[in-house]
Amino acid sequence: MINKIANSVAEALSGVPDGATVMVGGFGTAGIPNELIDGLIEQGARDLTLVNNNAGNGEAGLAALLRAGRVRKVICSFPRQADSHVFDSLYRSGEVELELVPQGNLAERIRAAGAGIGAFFCPTAYGTELSRGKETREINGRHYVLEYPIHADLALIKAERGDRWGNLTYRKAARNFGPVMAMAARKTVASVHEIVELGALDPEHIVTPGIFVKQVVRVERKATQAGGVRP
Repeated sequence: MINKIANSVAEALSGVPDGATVMVGGFGTAGIPNELIDGLIEQGARDLTLVNNNAGNGEAGLAALLRAGRVRKVICSFPRQADSHVFDSLYRSGEVELELVPQGNLAERIRAAGAGIGAFFCPTAYGTELSRGKETREINGRHYVLEYPIHADLALIKAERGDRWGNLTYRKAARNFGPVMAMAARKTVASVHEIVELGALDPEHIVTPGIFVKQVVRVERKATQAGGVRP
């Protein structure tokens, strides 16, 4: 019987090796799997390459993982914001490496990994510092930059509902990078707020099929906190 439900976050994250590339879902503060990030901190893996849209907010979640000294490199599209002081400090002191990727390129490089695409040409970043050292090509009168997929050892994503086969649905903007990250990682762990019986999810509503998910763990629902500076 296929049963991908983990009894705890610790069980779901056991065996993450040092040096792993870890994708973490989230857009701003929407859809961040904070419980899984906290579990990764407890698990103890070090020298991680972190793939995310931003570089953490405030002191929790990704910022806490960075502050714990577990991250070697960050691949993201939006590393600077009002409350990204943890990353900012580590980057300025040379303790964390940054690979800056335009947001659309980031999503497409992750999607390409899941789709089995070896590389693709994209016009974004042509003629800028971000294209330095990369192959370029003119196609039909427009200039493009060759981009390669981003693969991961582990993806941590947040969904709304799941079943024991690992099928997932999402809630509104919390969907963001989750579906493409689930496809691009060797192992995907999803936190959900509700675990339902097989057949309870309308097949037409399932966004991430269970074939892309290794473990599902239920977490309590908490209100999402807005990022940025608070008055």
